[in-house]
Amino acid sequence: MIKAITFDLWDTVFIDDSDEPKRKAAGRPSKAEERRLLVKKFAEKHKPVSQEIVNAVYDTQDAAFRKTWHDQHVTWTVRERMEIILKGLGVTLPEDELAELVRLHEEMELEFRPDFVPGVHDAIKELSKKYKLGVISDAIFSPGTALRKLLEGEDLLKYFSFFAFSDEVGYSKPHEAVFNAAREGLGVEFDEMAHIGDREHNDILGPEKMGMHSILCLAAIDRGSDRNRADAWFDDYSKLPDIVDNLK
Repeated sequence: MIKAITFDLWDTVFIDDSDEPKRKAAGRPSKAEERRLLVKKFAEKHKPVSQEIVNAVYDTQDAAFRKTWHDQHVTWTVRERMEIILKGLGVTLPEDELAELVRLHEEMELEFRPDFVPGVHDAIKELSKKYKLGVISDAIFSPGTALRKLLEGEDLLKYFSFFAFSDEVGYSKPHEAVFNAAREGLGVEFDEMAHIGDREHNDILGPEKMGMHSILCLAAIDRGSDRNRADAWFDDYSKLPDIVDNLK
């Protein structure tokens, strides 16, 4: 019997990079470009650096981040990422400047916010009447503090009773630590939980290993995953409440 449901966020509750057209319409560079411009702006207060060098060092750090995320299931904090980049540039920032550079990275998606997947608001409200709800989500640039604000801005934060963000737990999906944290936080057993997400490796195989149910979300994007590995899948949030009710 299902007692609790956990949600991934990116491309499950809100749509990744749906803020980019909004940035473009406002005459702003893409997030990737603005991050690199910010590093140059802060670094060159202390040492002349070219944008080409900044981009190269930033790209190298990004590649290392992705490798660690995929292989070790750890997402470095934004502060750790900035420290790696600055070390590569041979620049040391005063603490107040480093803190501001980190903040501007972490809150970038609060200025131009991503779109939420159509129908997700009603589905979450409906499911909250029968089940405990939680979030299990990786934090890439937006930490748990920012992700909570995105949910709060849509009046959805109140429906969730527990959050397992990778920057707060210390590990990312599919590491067992995040699922253990959610199980303990929600006060249920693994076979009483169903996780919803868009990535087979993280959101289907991870829960499967823990003895949880899994539901593949195709409402934002279909990554070509093997739908047969999940207990169920949906491409329209209006279908989700019935799917959860019928899980065995």
